[in-house]
Amino acid sequence: MMSAAEPRQLAEPPAFRRDRRVHAWIGVKALSDAGDALWTIALAWTAVQTASPAIAGLIVAAGTVPRAIVLLFGGVIADRSDARRVMMLFTVLRVGVLVAVALWVLATPPTVGVLLFAAIAFGICDAFYEPSAGTVARQLVRTSDLPSYGALAQTASRLGTMAGAAIGGVLVAYAGLVGSAAVNAFTFSLVLAFIALWLRPRFVLARAPRESALHGIARGFAHLGTHPTTRTLVIALSGLNLAVGPAVGIGLALRAHDEGWGAQAVGLFEALLGLGAALGAVSVVTWRPRREAFAGFWALVVQGAGIIALGWGPAWTVAIAAFVIGVTAGYASVLLSATFSATVDTAYLGRMGSITRLGDDCLMPLAMAGFGLLASTTAVWVPFALFGGTMMALMALPLSTAAFRRLTLAPGA
Repeated sequence: MMSAAEPRQLAEPPAFRRDRRVHAWIGVKALSDAGDALWTIALAWTAVQTASPAIAGLIVAAGTVPRAIVLLFGGVIADRSDARRVMMLFTVLRVGVLVAVALWVLATPPTVGVLLFAAIAFGICDAFYEPSAGTVARQLVRTSDLPSYGALAQTASRLGTMAGAAIGGVLVAYAGLVGSAAVNAFTFSLVLAFIALWLRPRFVLARAPRESALHGIARGFAHLGTHPTTRTLVIALSGLNLAVGPAVGIGLALRAHDEGWGAQAVGLFEALLGLGAALGAVSVVTWRPRREAFAGFWALVVQGAGIIALGWGPAWTVAIAAFVIGVTAGYASVLLSATFSATVDTAYLGRMGSITRLGDDCLMPLAMAGFGLLASTTAVWVPFALFGGTMMALMALPLSTAAFRRLTLAPGA
């Protein structure tokens, strides 16, 4: 069950633990994630200072819609173009956006129009950049090293995002939007330099044929219809956050409010979830199951039970449930993402990655609204039980499929 078109090897990768090029790329990407988190906080804070709460919310969310619209086109480009060139181009554009915003704000106070421009431009750049960046792992490491790569990359990314968020509030308070934009532009410049000078593929992926973008998108959805393993993975990864996102994003605050635990309890729960996710991801490096997909789907069953547990009990049981959800989220995400990269036909890897990202962009707002509506019209525990139980039930399909029970990424298996 490996990909239909195996990548052609250009150079022999070293053992993963000694792969300095890959380790450096993961570190540079984590630094960029820190810059992004810092910029997001600066944009949100500036929006709140500049406009009404409703307009500020529109500014922060402005990049989501154009990103969702453009993502599928980004996937088509990723499947037929050189990933390095696409990533370099849109990194240059993002640096240009940051510099333009900084220069504008230096000359005149920030306006709603400038902030909207920044949010929308970043969303569009992300839509083209991320599908190509999603194919990099397949071009750098062996199939058997994909789980280790994913574990280290996700852990570094989480740590970078946490550090960037922590620094962002301080930086925007003292240096404003200009300082935040300058720091993020610097991190993107490091990414650009690394891609241009050191990021060299070791495996050549199969390329999609040249055709119109709409035909390429249609061909991607047709590929889902004829490849059940890919279809199951895409559905699973698309819905990975749809159950846990509302439970954590809205549910924890509702429970803390109803029980009188205070905002500090929400912060503690979120911190435990983040810590658990980091530990769950990094655990794959030292304790890796032989049947990665099977273990990943079982972790999501446990996660569903954890979501249900958030709706009942005192604060200490909710804290334990949040930690368990974090561990299973980090663990399952690494294993299923590695399985996805290894099994999807590499000529469709960008498009399949784009489709999985549409889950958060298009369906997450509906999931959030549905969770809140249920909580306001029924008991608070009901949406937790429904969302968690649905996740557990949906995992029955892949866990009952013989292909996923046998699938392993281990060499020679």
